[in-house]
Amino acid sequence: MDIKKRYFDYAATTPVHPEVIKAMRPYFDDIFGNPSSVHSFGQEAKTAITNARDSIAKVIHAKSEEIVFTSGGTEADNFTLSGVAEAMAKKGNHIITTTIEHHAVIEMCKFLEKHRGIKVTYVQVDKNGLVDPEDIIKAITSQTILISVMQANNEIGTIEPIAEIGKIAREKGIYFHTDAVQTFGSLEIDVEKLNVDLLSASAHKLYGPKGVGLLYIRKGIRILPYLHGGEQERRRRASTENVPGIVGFGKAVELAEQEKHERNEHLTKMRDKLIKGILENIDESQLNGHPTKRLPNNVNVTLKYVEGESMLLNLDLEGIAASTGSACSSGSLEPSHVLKAIGVNPEVAHSSLRFSLGRLNTDEDIDYLLGVLPRIVKNLRAMSPLYKKSK
Repeated sequence: MDIKKRYFDYAATTPVHPEVIKAMRPYFDDIFGNPSSVHSFGQEAKTAITNARDSIAKVIHAKSEEIVFTSGGTEADNFTLSGVAEAMAKKGNHIITTTIEHHAVIEMCKFLEKHRGIKVTYVQVDKNGLVDPEDIIKAITSQTILISVMQANNEIGTIEPIAEIGKIAREKGIYFHTDAVQTFGSLEIDVEKLNVDLLSASAHKLYGPKGVGLLYIRKGIRILPYLHGGEQERRRRASTENVPGIVGFGKAVELAEQEKHERNEHLTKMRDKLIKGILENIDESQLNGHPTKRLPNNVNVTLKYVEGESMLLNLDLEGIAASTGSACSSGSLEPSHVLKAIGVNPEVAHSSLRFSLGRLNTDEDIDYLLGVLPRIVKNLRAMSPLYKKSK
């Protein structure tokens, strides 16, 4: 008998919303022109991009010309770090970020340290993954040109005090960037209230297509272009635009704005039910991340004495898709850098799972997962000498 598949990995990617597919479809064949062309075919495509840009800008209270479309969140993060580092080289060579950022930020920082002479301070977080704004202040030097702190962590779901950190950066005359890939379309985002100068987002995290994202660049920010060649994106990012993807991104943002409050309320109820069920029915379990200041769809738990990969394989056999952390680090034998940063023992970190919920999940899915997971953990622990020793 076929097992019904249940998806709990929405933080990794989301299925494209049917309305988004519908909006994109004409731009694969009927309206296929190059947006840089002056004829009607090109101008129709250019208009579609303009409409999507205007729509997205309105939602985050930005100006249309402040939105630059990219190939995704990773490019937007890389663009920010490299572009600001080069443009502001005469002012300083110091960047502040945190120990729990996405690999797109951390690896780019390492590159800049090694090849561009940039100095980077990696601010620590507390046991819940929260950044203390006071630690940001302490890290600032006369050479600091950029502060980059994610709005919410992709692994443990902790939501950071972005507005407060942004206010600090603005008072000090330092550019402030936030990676909003996990929050765009979920949390309220107002670039003015958040005090951000640069913001990254990706369409495929909010039921849009893969391969398209954006970088919000506040007017007046000095940043060098990421790609060179053409006049696209006001000469900040050359390359023929991904018209269907951009149209889909715009539609996905529009739908997210309409559905956000109702969806978040439903996700939060399912999230809390799942957390409660795991902690009450599986001994030696703990929640990772902040208990309340967390994304409405994020559940990250440590189930001691069981390998995360083994749990994933067994869950998959039961039709359940989950994750041990960031999709970008899958395949790595190293424990999660996020869990290490919040003080989880490296050996214990290997025993963690992330369940991220989405628009297609139901209460019945949660009940099914809570029926399957304790049994899997029990069976795996029966083979674990460490678990037997602990008892």
